[in-house]
Parts: sequence; C-alpha cells; structure tokens
Amino acid sequence: MPSWNSRGLRGSSLEELINITNTRYREKKLALIQKIPTPITPTAIDKEKRHITLAYFEEKSTVDYIGAVQGVPVCFDAKECGADTFALQNVHEHQVHFMKDFEEQGGIAFLLIYYSKRNLYYYLTYKRLSEFWERAQQGGRKSFRFEELDKDNEIPCKNNIFIHYLENIARDITSRETGTV
Repeated sequence: MPSWNSRGLRGSSLEELINITNTRYREKKLALIQKIPTPITPTAIDKEKRHITLAYFEEKSTVDYIGAVQGVPVCFDAKECGADTFALQNVHEHQVHFMKDFEEQGGIAFLLIYYSKRNLYYYLTYKRLSEFWERAQQGGRKSFRFEELDKDNEIPCKNNIFIHYLENIARDITSRETGTV
C-alpha cells in the first residue's frame, strides 16, 4: 500500500486555489462542487499532538472533485505538471474509467491541470484525455505535449486566487450541443 505521507503536500496549493474558487462559485450560486476526500487508514498516530503520522490509502479514489454546475453534473481531477510534457502515468486507469462512466451518464468530466513552469491552468476535456489515453494503450506516446493542446482551453486566473473554469465548462457544453467537439 502507498504511504499517505510519501507524496508530501504536492498539489496542495492547487487544491487550495480550487477550493477557494469552488467556495466563490457556491456563494454566487453558480455551482456546487465538493472535494472528495481519499479514504485512509492511519497506522501511526502521535497521541500527544493528535496527528496522523503514517497511513495507507484504503481504496482507489475516483476523482478529486464532483458536483453540479447549473444542473449539469461535473467531475474532475486536479493535476500539477512542472514541464511541458504531461505523463499519463499521473492519471490512473480507474480514474479514466470513472470519468468515462460519468460522461456516459450525461455528466462532464475533465482534468484541471496546472502547468507550474508556465503558471498556466488548463481544462483538458475527457474526450481529449481519452484520445491521449487510447494512443498510449495502442503503443504510442505515454504522455502528451503542451503543444498538442487547444489554446482555447486555457483557464483564466482572476485576482490570482480564482481559477475560473466555469467558462471552459460552458464552452465544452456548447461544443457538444453544436457537434463541434
């Protein structure tokens, strides 16, 4: 089992910004998105400080966030990338399957990727993710390059604390309705 503290706080700043964004969306009644906690089983506890010092993951998680935007079910996973190449090993097979099942039920699934080298947030549709995934499954690249992404899916950051991804969801819905996906 992977250790709970072995990955440190990687991605915690990204999640913090997403959580702030989601709180703003909820306050403005635009969306209700919740962080899904990953179930863990503690194996060592500092009783004096009442802190978990070591734990393992109980089960595979699905995605980081799930909820609804104006009546449309959405789910997404947040990923951080320090280079211009995103390794698909950062997305687990069970997550891809969950996102596929979610979309088949009429929902919108996507990855929210923070390219730290570029200080840029990106909305990767499930459709595009599945194309990259399928390419890798067929023996192709096990990653995708930033240059392969559609510039229209960059996510604006408002006031340096607000990752405004609702515009990307709206564009995603429109492209599905007009068949321009």
